[in-house]
Amino acid sequence: MSTPSDELKTAVIIEDDAEIRHVLAEVLESSGFSTVSVGNGIDGVRAVLTYKPVLTTIDVHMPGIDGIEAAKRIRAQSDTFIIMLTGLTDEADVIAGLGAGADDYLVKPFRPRELRARVEALMRRARASAEGNAAPAALPSQGSVGPSFPNARPATTSIPTNTPAVEEPSAITAVPAVAASVPALVGDGEWLVHRDLRLHPENRIVLIGDEELDLTRTEFDLLATLLESKRRVRSKADLTLVLRGESYVTSYFVGDADKRAVEAHMTNLRRKLGDSAANPSYIETVRGVGYRLTSEAV
Repeated sequence: MSTPSDELKTAVIIEDDAEIRHVLAEVLESSGFSTVSVGNGIDGVRAVLTYKPVLTTIDVHMPGIDGIEAAKRIRAQSDTFIIMLTGLTDEADVIAGLGAGADDYLVKPFRPRELRARVEALMRRARASAEGNAAPAALPSQGSVGPSFPNARPATTSIPTNTPAVEEPSAITAVPAVAASVPALVGDGEWLVHRDLRLHPENRIVLIGDEELDLTRTEFDLLATLLESKRRVRSKADLTLVLRGESYVTSYFVGDADKRAVEAHMTNLRRKLGDSAANPSYIETVRGVGYRLTSEAV
């Protein structure tokens, strides 16, 4: 099976600030992508359907439809990885972006190398999913729509040395080595079950009773990890490594933004499960440590 690294990778940049578009294009092109840039949400949705990118970056505040609405429309028709770019610090806005289907987010101003690291993490997840034959079924082919867009630029541009100074990220925390990638959960055709919750790792289906849940790729990966781990606590740092698609490393680093992203994804996952953090049926918080399944007893 081919993976994103085996073929031309395209990234769509949806950003109304021309200077930020330029920086994003140079970072992504230096990482091996061909880029298509647009300045508003409507054209961004059309560009995704036209170019079928592996990766899409979306600014939250744009003319026309905002980034959250654009992400919802894109996610309804595409399995592209989405990174939200926001200048907002309110946790509710982060949750809204991730709840719209984004896989990750960055707060502006950001460092180019931080963006590159997050993109590389998403590409590792794509490769791991392809190698495990666990990717969601392909979406129906979309025809070209909307106006023409600039031709995708070849990945030949390097990051300029005079990139404007941007804010340093929050302090990072060293974490001991763990094997945190989503493991081979069960044999073919089997389900992971907890109370009335069932998850099929091969077909990527989640059911509560007879009702199928619509989870994002990230929410599914988090839930699969917790179901496999049962009552073993998974820390936010551990779950961050799951989302990065890494395993059996000697050391890694997790920043505050990574932990907030896990918290936001978990909030959205619980909402879709109809779960309560105060009185959980499926996922409980171990304060100061992380998350685990509730006991089997009802």
